[in-house]
Amino acid sequence: MALDDILLDTEEKMMKSTEVVLGEFTRVRTGKASPDLVTGLTIDAYGSMMKLRDVAAVTTPSHDLIVIQPWDASNVDPIRKAIESSKIGITPQVDGKVIRLPIPPLSAERRQELVKTIHRLAEEGRVAIRGNRRNGLDEIKKLQKAGEITEDQLASAEKEIQKLTDQYTGEIEKAVNAKEAELMKV
Repeated sequence: MALDDILLDTEEKMMKSTEVVLGEFTRVRTGKASPDLVTGLTIDAYGSMMKLRDVAAVTTPSHDLIVIQPWDASNVDPIRKAIESSKIGITPQVDGKVIRLPIPPLSAERRQELVKTIHRLAEEGRVAIRGNRRNGLDEIKKLQKAGEITEDQLASAEKEIQKLTDQYTGEIEKAVNAKEAELMKV
């Protein structure tokens, strides 16, 4: 593998690790309704497992309500069961062919728990990025030992990988700060 390929692969892996963390952040419940809380839930529909977004329309008509309208009325019960078994902590209200999820305001204690959760998720993301950095550095060191790159190219590549690491951990840090501010806003 060439040096440029290693750098691109390392950056791609760091980008994916960051995207996973940011995706997890969208699933952390704040005090306001967001379709992201439920669109990723897996539903047992039509004899197979499907994402909620594939079997229903999810809207937020107000800041404290999520409305789910299945395209097929037979999916109301599987959607209700999936929501109840998920960890979002909201009890669905079934009204005929519509499922309503009232979002209760968060207590101060619950806000603190959610802040701890996002910090844990962020740390997992940073650990993944550092693992990507380590793998990239190992690959370029192998190239240098094999005589395919010079010491100067090795040093330059190490700086580039560190720069990528700083960039993606910085993105996670910005997202943590934004999500924490959102959670603590009453």
